[in-house]
Amino acid sequence: MANDGHLALLKQGVTIWNEWWQTNPKIIPNLEGANLRQTNLREINLYKADLREVTLSHGDLSMANLEGANLGIAMLEEATLYTAVLYKANLREANLYKADLREADLSQVDLSMANLREANLCTSLLEGATLYTAILHKANLWEASLYKADLREADLSMANLREANLSMTNLSMANLCMANMVGATLYAASLREANLSLANLCMANFLGASLYRASLVNATMLGANLYKTSLVEAKLREADLREATLSMADLQDANLHGANLARVNLREANLRGANLSRANLQEANLHQANLKGANLTGADLTGACLRETIMPDGSIHD
Repeated sequence: MANDGHLALLKQGVTIWNEWWQTNPKIIPNLEGANLRQTNLREINLYKADLREVTLSHGDLSMANLEGANLGIAMLEEATLYTAVLYKANLREANLYKADLREADLSQVDLSMANLREANLCTSLLEGATLYTAILHKANLWEASLYKADLREADLSMANLREANLSMTNLSMANLCMANMVGATLYAASLREANLSLANLCMANFLGASLYRASLVNATMLGANLYKTSLVEAKLREADLREATLSMADLQDANLHGANLARVNLREANLRGANLSRANLQEANLHQANLKGANLTGADLTGACLRETIMPDGSIHD
């Protein structure tokens, strides 16, 4: 439970609290279970503070104002921060395991190396947030806004990103294995060398995204929009891309061995040097696509549109 002395000091206001902490930097504040509901903690210093299990039964941080607060390395396991304002707060290396951050304002927050495993971030605002190498395994980010967020090398394996806004987000080398990204928006996002193996990307919008050397092995991309997307050297082995839009996409040297590309729109796509061996291209639209140097061994092109397509030998199909 919370230290009575620490709690009494906090009630005197942020200024007094910060002055005390400044002169007692080695003390770890203990506010476990404190009732801080709707409290104005703007720019408070709670570095390394113990806020574990701050839940509704003991009081919470829901609707609290923590704008610009320092919560670096703070212990916030299973804390309730529902609708809390954490704009520009420092949560670097904080432990937010199973924390409730639904509808919280986390825009421009520093969550680098933070533990958000199984945290609930449903409909939260994370625009411009830094989540470099953060752990978000099994986190719920349904309809969350991560516009321009930094998620480089973050662990998002098995995370729920259904209908999330990931436009212009940096997901380079992020782990998205088995993530649910149905209907997510990834406009102009960077997924360079990201792991999307076994991810559900149905109806996701990758317009203008970069997936250079990304792994999409066994990913499901039914109806996904990859118009003008860069997939150079991407690994799409046995991926399900049925009915996806890949017109004008750059798939040079991509590995599409055994991929399901039935009825896919590949109009004007660059498939130069791509591995399409044993790929299903039934009724695919390859009008004006570039297949020069591509491997089509065992590929099924039944009913495919090859009008003005540049074939593997460099000839143009009638």
